[in-house]
Amino acid sequence: MPLPTPASEPSTTPDPVLIFDSGVGGLSVVRALRARLPGVPLAYVCDNAALPYGTKADDWLVARIVAVCAAAVAASGARALVVACNTASTLALEALRDRLAIPVVGTVPAIKPAAALSHSGVIGLLATSATVCRPYTDRLIADFAAGRTVVRVAADTLVAQAERLIAGEPVDPAALDRGLAPLWANPALDTVVLGCTHFPLLEDVLAERAPRPVQWVDSGAAIARRVAQVLDPLPPADARADDPAWATGPVSPGLTRGFAGFGFGEPRSLLLPASRD
Repeated sequence: MPLPTPASEPSTTPDPVLIFDSGVGGLSVVRALRARLPGVPLAYVCDNAALPYGTKADDWLVARIVAVCAAAVAASGARALVVACNTASTLALEALRDRLAIPVVGTVPAIKPAAALSHSGVIGLLATSATVCRPYTDRLIADFAAGRTVVRVAADTLVAQAERLIAGEPVDPAALDRGLAPLWANPALDTVVLGCTHFPLLEDVLAERAPRPVQWVDSGAAIARRVAQVLDPLPPADARADDPAWATGPVSPGLTRGFAGFGFGEPRSLLLPASRD
């Protein structure tokens, strides 16, 4: 059963699709959703008080993710939840589906389409350490990239660079280069999976720093297709003001500006049940 509605201000947006991430990475999925489903109301929640997730214990994360998502679903009146975070998806999808009475769509690193796109058979997986090393990722590679060479690169530092970019702050070129460097050791690599939802936000600057052209592949379009199936039939387009957003931690002016650039109003404070905080 869903958790009781917390003391957060309720949404006035009717039955939105709620996007959840630990930070702003889910905005890359928002971009894909708005392109495929224009007019469908959205809501967003970021658990920035617990960012980054990759340093937390799995059991703690599962409880935290369920608490935050359940509170945000209750506050927003969401019709569906998109877990726009690879770490959260690999850990908590089953628990979320058990707890919530709405469809839950997860995020999967785009190994399958990347393997199909690669001409050389050498693809890179650029992700956080929490995603690169999980058995779930091993199974994806075994199922969809058998016979391919997959260069796994843990690039946790790129998460902070994406957060900076969305806040309107300059990114650090040296940090970008360090994150990408292991990819270029294999000269045959021609396709890179952006296996963290933060990373598509950096695609333009990553391409600028790459020493040669490669194909960059992410999961945004696939998630949008799945949401369209879940919502079938689609609701009518809704003319409205900015969509609502929530955050569990402090809201900086940069975060507010970043959300505004994706069609969201100033993030509200999401209050969690005391036992879960």
